[in-house]
Amino acid sequence: MEPMVFRRGVAHAIARFPRNWCRDSVWQRSSRERIRRVSTALASTTRKQNAAHTSPSPESPSPRWEALKAAKPFSAFLTDSFNRQHDYLRISVTERCNLRCLYCMPEEGVPLSPPAHLLTSPEIVYLSSLFVSQGVTKIRLTGGEPTVRKDIVPLMQSIGELRRDGLRELCLTTNGISLHRKLEPMVEAGLTGVNLSLDTLDPFQFQIMTRRKGFEAVMKSIDRIVELNKMGAGIKLKINCVVMRGLNDREIIPFVEMGRDNPVEVRFIEYMPFDGNKWSQGKMVSYQEMLTRIREKYPTLEKVAGHKNDTSKTYQIPGFQGRVGFITSMTHNFCGTCNRLRITCDGNLKVCLFGNAEVSLRDIIRKQNNNEPIDQALLEELGLLGAARTAARIHDAGGLVNPREKEVLDVIGMAVKRKKAKHAGMGELENMKNRPMILIDNTRESSRNARRLSWPSQSTVTPKGNPWTDIPTYMLSPGIPSRNQVRFYRRERSSTLETEQPSKSPNNPEPTSLPTASDPDLPHLNRSQNVHMTLIDEKPVTKRLATSTCMVYFSNRRPWEILREGRGTRKGDVFSIARIAGITAAKKTPDIVPLCHPGLGLTGVEVDVKLVDPLEKGEGIKTKDSASIKYGAMRVTASVSCLGRTGVEMEAMTATMGAALTVYDMLKAVDKGMVIGDVKLLEKKGGKSGHWVREEQVKGE
Repeated sequence: MEPMVFRRGVAHAIARFPRNWCRDSVWQRSSRERIRRVSTALASTTRKQNAAHTSPSPESPSPRWEALKAAKPFSAFLTDSFNRQHDYLRISVTERCNLRCLYCMPEEGVPLSPPAHLLTSPEIVYLSSLFVSQGVTKIRLTGGEPTVRKDIVPLMQSIGELRRDGLRELCLTTNGISLHRKLEPMVEAGLTGVNLSLDTLDPFQFQIMTRRKGFEAVMKSIDRIVELNKMGAGIKLKINCVVMRGLNDREIIPFVEMGRDNPVEVRFIEYMPFDGNKWSQGKMVSYQEMLTRIREKYPTLEKVAGHKNDTSKTYQIPGFQGRVGFITSMTHNFCGTCNRLRITCDGNLKVCLFGNAEVSLRDIIRKQNNNEPIDQALLEELGLLGAARTAARIHDAGGLVNPREKEVLDVIGMAVKRKKAKHAGMGELENMKNRPMILIDNTRESSRNARRLSWPSQSTVTPKGNPWTDIPTYMLSPGIPSRNQVRFYRRERSSTLETEQPSKSPNNPEPTSLPTASDPDLPHLNRSQNVHMTLIDEKPVTKRLATSTCMVYFSNRRPWEILREGRGTRKGDVFSIARIAGITAAKKTPDIVPLCHPGLGLTGVEVDVKLVDPLEKGEGIKTKDSASIKYGAMRVTASVSCLGRTGVEMEAMTATMGAALTVYDMLKAVDKGMVIGDVKLLEKKGGKSGHWVREEQVKGE
């Protein structure tokens, strides 16, 4: 059996808050007074730490010097076979979440555990105390979404009291929806850091990616943290952004510019595979690619030296207050210095986020209560908290540790010793069985003349307005956003969160009531009028087919002459490459159109590209978009088929556009005035609507 080695290091002799500083009756005080008290407590602790760090004199040795002499080796239970010391514990406090992020939770959701299977607050505090007694100095509460837990503030207050036993940091990972309503009491409880998950700065895209509303509430939480920090709260704010190709990778630069005038660290996370999030390597944007994109606009971006246990590679742009980080779990793992352990909300210990091995701590804790949950009364009756807090001191004094704590520590030690040197590689992770992300915890430019997407300064905020309401919904368009590209939002209070609704304005006179999911014309809206991907699991599998077409109109005779003579361009054969591009575009449709269902299993894609002679239909004939065929054109037709539960109309139209854009790209050297138009569906077969043919096709247009 392993020797009982416990840590009583320097951290246990310094960095102690007044014991009752967060218990006082402060709820009746004003917001500013509460933050003043927090700042005073922080300053008091800093003075004590500085005093403890002064050099000892021969006459009176300093407390730090005495602590150094009495310091014990780091706990053997938290040290693995590679000598990694695990002083950072992440605890998932709930499975529930008020968002449904695409990369985190399967589309159909996750089955929630019975309440009796989840750790109670007293059990969480007990485990926290036991880990702190062994040398854990940092605890992070995660979920699900931890702020949806009803007793999250009292729970944080109880964990915050462990500062007297050596805890230094109490952090929170959150999506920010409800944070602004609970932030102040959390700061009073000892909150030191917030990792806020935010994957887009576009309110419309936010609703697509999270399948919920709440963008404005998230921004309100960010603003509140900045405000409290100016008052001395000292909260480390990090914004986590999971980057996915074709979905939000175009927003990398706007996220970087959030740190221009504010001390916030934006961390870009490589898209990681978990059960149900439909991960594919094609969706992942690597750290090196993101770094290259940023350096194209900010070539002075420089590396910042970090701590050996940092999960991110940190950079900074000279002149910016904030920083940029990259969490490179997929391409450059940081396993060699990993110091993190995880406890799931059902009480299992995970030594690696990507590992599928777990051991139950909950079952050991509940043995003395016939495997039933332990409440506050029983916690006090059994003396669990006191036993956990004093375990290290009892052993150091030569006493015998309670068999209950000894058994828990033995299980922890065995699990930590089995931790591997590093997690599996990218190819293995993709096929490895693991919990969905939601059940582990939440790890988640425009031109100078355009409306800025960086953090708004006071000079740009109107007194009555919200600084986050003027963000363009489509950031791909160049130049200044037009009236049709900007949505204005007003705040509406509901019983659960603040949501966004289109506001009345001169440019947006009267919001129109959108139909519910009962309206078959708009199936992408549910009954709450939220955008979602339509459910197709109940639809029958049938043979589907769709055909679409579009035109590329030339503005001079040169491209028609080149193609008519059979000459290729410097880039190759226009006809062949355009066909290939159309086929590729059809297969990539779910990556381009957010609400299209992926993985349809296309059974065929046919793309035809034909040259249309000038004046084929007679001189002076115009198309609907006012582009003539006076100089000739290219007609693209695509047919896509599959055997599935949903149609392939979007795949067919995406194929035609992919081929048309390739024609434009290959001929733009001789004709920059080309016009792409007349994109339309010609025919579809299969599904509930049966066989549909465009009327003009029947007439033989």
